Amino acid sequence: MQPLQYISDYTGKHTAVVIPISEWENIVRKYADLKLLEQESSNEKAVSGQYTMGDFAGILAPERADALLKHVEQSRSEWDRDF
Repeated sequence: MQPLQYISDYTGKHTAVVIPISEWENIVRKYADLKLLEQESSNEKAVSGQYTMGDFAGILAPERADALLKHVEQSRSEWDRDF
């Protein structure tokens, strides 16, 4: 078993625990209801629209990202030139 990591606030009070993913997977296998909680949490985000940047990490193909970046850079140069 790998060690747990504790996250504390400025007063030293523990506010969260980080566990290794392998331990989490063991816990989820043992307690199937936890998997349902993960799914409910994802569904709540979809309904409420409260996403973070991390929720979208890796969903844009690199080719598409490069094309969008090229378009932004081109637009920026056109803006500077015409201004």
